[in-house]
Amino acid sequence: MSRSGKTTVKSVFRTMGLAAAFFVPTLLFAQNCALCYTQAAGAGHRIVQALRGGILMLIVPPMFICIALGVMAYRKRNHFNTSR
Repeated sequence: MSRSGKTTVKSVFRTMGLAAAFFVPTLLFAQNCALCYTQAAGAGHRIVQALRGGILMLIVPPMFICIALGVMAYRKRNHFNTSR
């Protein structure tokens, strides 16, 4: 296969991946738990606020960990490429 053929195949796979990234999240939103939904809908205001706080506590730490790992990887990206 020629070099231009490989880039064409790469671009097709990238386009398919991008399309999948756009369509998969819309399908995932349909996967709600009926039990969780009814319990949250029937709960009082304080319980709904506690549920929202719990969701934030489950989202924020992994987000900061991923950001920290990304920053460390970015800073060390050329660490092994330096000539001595």
